[in-house]
Amino acid sequence: MNIKSISLWLMLLFCAFGKAQTETLKIKVQTEQEKEPLLGATVYFNELEIGAITDFDGVANFSDIPDGTHKITISYLGFETLETTIQLPTDSELVFFLKSGGNTLDEVVLQSSRSTRTVKKIPTRIEFIGAEELGEKAIMNASNISMVLRESTGIQMQQTSLSSGNTNIRIQGLDGRYTQLLRDGFPLYGGFSSGLSILQIPPLDLKQFEIIKGSSSTLYGGGAIAGLVNMVSKTPEEDPQLDIMLTQTQALGSTANVFYGQRKDNFGWTLYGSGHYQKAYDPEDDGFSNLPLTKSLSINPKLFYYPSENTTLWLGLNGTYDDRKGGDITKIEEGQNGIHQYTENNLSKRLSSQAVYETKLDSLRTLTVKNSIAYFDRSLDILDLTFKGKQWNTFTEATYQKEGLKSDWVLGANLYTTSFDEIDNHIERDQKEITYGLFANNIYDLSDQWILETGLRTDYAQDWGFFALPRVSLLYKNDTGFSSRIGGGLGYKLPDIFTEEAEFINFRDVLPINKDALKAERSYGVNLDFNYQTRLSDEIGFSINQLFYVSAIKNGLLLNSTDDGLFNFENAEGEIISRGAETNIKFTYEDFRWFLNYALIDTRLNYLPGNPQKPLTAKHNAGSVLMYESDKWRIGYETYYTGKQLLSNGSETTDFFTMGLLLMRNFKWGSTFVNFENFTDRRQSRFSPLVLPPHENPTFPEIYAPTDGFIFSLGIIIKPFGNEDHD
Repeated sequence: MNIKSISLWLMLLFCAFGKAQTETLKIKVQTEQEKEPLLGATVYFNELEIGAITDFDGVANFSDIPDGTHKITISYLGFETLETTIQLPTDSELVFFLKSGGNTLDEVVLQSSRSTRTVKKIPTRIEFIGAEELGEKAIMNASNISMVLRESTGIQMQQTSLSSGNTNIRIQGLDGRYTQLLRDGFPLYGGFSSGLSILQIPPLDLKQFEIIKGSSSTLYGGGAIAGLVNMVSKTPEEDPQLDIMLTQTQALGSTANVFYGQRKDNFGWTLYGSGHYQKAYDPEDDGFSNLPLTKSLSINPKLFYYPSENTTLWLGLNGTYDDRKGGDITKIEEGQNGIHQYTENNLSKRLSSQAVYETKLDSLRTLTVKNSIAYFDRSLDILDLTFKGKQWNTFTEATYQKEGLKSDWVLGANLYTTSFDEIDNHIERDQKEITYGLFANNIYDLSDQWILETGLRTDYAQDWGFFALPRVSLLYKNDTGFSSRIGGGLGYKLPDIFTEEAEFINFRDVLPINKDALKAERSYGVNLDFNYQTRLSDEIGFSINQLFYVSAIKNGLLLNSTDDGLFNFENAEGEIISRGAETNIKFTYEDFRWFLNYALIDTRLNYLPGNPQKPLTAKHNAGSVLMYESDKWRIGYETYYTGKQLLSNGSETTDFFTMGLLLMRNFKWGSTFVNFENFTDRRQSRFSPLVLPPHENPTFPEIYAPTDGFIFSLGIIIKPFGNEDHD
C-alpha cells in the first residue's frame, strides 16, 4: 500500500469519526393536553450555551451537537419550564410535552415595550393593570377611565373646570401635557382633545392598562416626558364574548355599555358601544352644577383578518359624540332668566380610524405597519366667549422586531402630523406640526441575573429642528424574589396653546405660539426601584415595590399676562424639578388582598423665588384597599388620603380622606353590584366655595378636592357566555 492510499484511508476514517461525534438534531415541542405543536418555544443546551426556537411545526433544529449526555431546558410563555436530559446519538424522534401553567405574573406580556418579553424580563419599569382590576374600576365609574388612573399611586387627576368636568392626568406632579395617552399604541388624544379625552374613553372594552412613569420618549415620541399610558383593547377569541353593563347613580347618571367579540376561522370582529346620560347635579344647592348635563355616545367596531397563522390585519373605527352643559342650574333646566345667565357648553365630536398589519417573517422576526387618522371637533360657549376648532392627527409607523435567545431588537420609523384650525376668532391661533422619527431599541441578557435595555430616537420636527433621545435601563433579578431596575432618558415637548393654564381661563385672550421666540421644552429623568416578593407562610403572600424618581424640565412653557390684558406664552428661565418616592405593598391571604401605597411628590418651580411647590400638587398621598374575592363575591373597601396643597395665590388647602365600598355578587348569567364612592361625602364645597359672585357672571376658584361628593351606584353585568362556575 503506497503513501497515497494510506493518506486516503486516514482521511475517510477521520471524516467518519467526526460524523460519529456530532449530530444534526430535531427536537419537537408540543402541548401536553392537546398534543399541538408550540411555535416559539425555546430549547436550550445548558453546557453548550446553544439554543433554538421552534418553528410552525414545533420543531427546533440543531447541527453539530456532540454525542453524549446533555441537559436541556425547554420554556414557553404560559407553560411550565421543562428541564431534562437527553442522550445522543438517538434513533428515535425527540418529542417533549409542556404543561400549561407557570408563574402567572411572569405570563403578562406588555405591549408598551414592543417586545414579547414578560413583565419580569423587561428592564423598563412598567405598571400593569389587568382585566380583573379594570373590571372593578369600571363598576366604580362605568362612563370613563378616570377612576382607573385616579387610584394609581403617584397619579393625580386634575380637574380644570367645574362646569365641564374637564380633567387632565398628572404623573409624578407634572402637567397633563407631559403624559402621552395611547390606545393600542396609537397617539389619538393629544393637543386640542387632551383635556376632555379622559372623560370620553369608556373602560369596558379594555383588557389592560400599561403605565410607564418617567421619560418614555424613545419608543413613542417626545411628548412622554412624565410618562405614558397605553390602553390595550380586547381582541376576538374563538369563544364568543358578550358583556352588557347597565349602571345607575343616585346623582341621576345612567350608563349602558355593550361589548361583543368573536373569531371564526380567518375572520374576527369586536363591537363596542357606550351611552351615558347625566342630569345636571348640584349636591350643595348653590345653584351651580357640580356634574354637567351630559349626553355622550361612543361606538367602536373592529374587523380582524387572519390570512395565515403568522399574519394579522385589523381595521378599527372609533366615533364619540359628547355634549356637556354646566353652570347655572336654572338656566340649564329652564333657560336664561334674570341673573340666571351663566353656562358653559362643550360639544365635541371625535372620529378616528386604525389599521394594523402584522406578519411574522419567521419564528424570530416580525414586521408591523400601522396607521391612524383622528379628527376632533370641539366648540366651547360661555356667555360672550366662543372657542371653536377642528384638529386632525395622523400617525404612520413601521417597525421591525427580531427576537433572539439573548437579544431582542426593535427598529422603526414613524410620521406624525397634527393640524389645529380655529374657527371665527380675531386671534389667529392655528397650529400645524410635522414630526419624522427613527428609533432603535435593544434588550440584551447580560446573564441570567442582569438584563440591559438601550434605545435611541431621533426626531425631526418641522420649525423646531432635531431631537436626539437616548434611554438606558438595567434590570437585576435573582431567584429569591428580589429585583431592581434603574433607568433614565431624555424627552422633549413642542409648544402648543393647550395647557392647563390656558384651559382654566377657557383660552380667553391667549396669544398664539410664537415659534420665533419660543424653544421646545426639554427634559431628563431617572427612576430607581426595588421589588421583593415572597411568602411569609403557606397562606400569606407579601410583595413590596419601592420607587425613587427625579424629572427635570428646561424651557418650561408658561402663560403670563401682558400689560394690555392678554396672555402670552414664554419659556421659564429655571427648571421644573419633580422628585419623590412611591411605595406599594401587597398582602394576600386565601381570598383576601390588601394593598397599601404612599406617594411623596415634591415638584418645585425653580424659576420662581423660593422654589415653591407646584400649585395643586399634594406632597403626601396614601391609600389602602382591602379586597375579598371568591367565585361568588367581590367586596372591596378603600381609603385614600390627599395631603395639603398650595393654590396659585400661595394659600394652603386642607387635607382630606375619601372612602369607598364595593359589593359585587356573581351568578352564572353575570353579576350585580352596588358601589358607595366617597361615602363620607368629602367635597371641596365643605372646605371652601366652588363658585364666587356675581351670580350672572361668576368666577371659579381652583379645584383641589372632589366636587361631586358621595356617589351611590348600582348596576348589572350580563354575560350570556361563560361564568359556568358561579351559582
